[in-house]
Amino acid sequence: MNKLTIIGNLTRDPELRTTSSGISVCSFTVAVNRKQSAQQRQAGQQPETDFFRVTAWRQLGEICGKFLQKGKKVAVVGSVSVSTFTGNDGATRASLEVTAEDVEMLSPRVSDGPVPEEPKTDAQSGFQQVEMDTDELPF
Repeated sequence: MNKLTIIGNLTRDPELRTTSSGISVCSFTVAVNRKQSAQQRQAGQQPETDFFRVTAWRQLGEICGKFLQKGKKVAVVGSVSVSTFTGNDGATRASLEVTAEDVEMLSPRVSDGPVPEEPKTDAQSGFQQVEMDTDELPF
């Protein structure tokens, strides 16, 4: 079984085009940060990032082209393939391409109202701190 799930941010706006036979195809790139150790976070090191080219076909491609944009967080599920090529410097490079079966937009929609504040994240645990009114709890 060849199925990959990635969560990351779009590096640029998606490119929507139509094949000569009239099929919609959307291409975009997702940057996925690798998990860091506590020592790396404390040292202030930037996480390593992997870049995945994603292709979405037909109706899914049309939806991606319409609603996705640079910087937005997405989850992508699909099959992955690897291709190699020779770069301008003569070095052999590899490229990962995902054929999307499912794409979920994880960033909130932008509205005309005030922009919500990003939740704070506890540096040690990685959990987000959420303020909640205890009167809303069901117990």
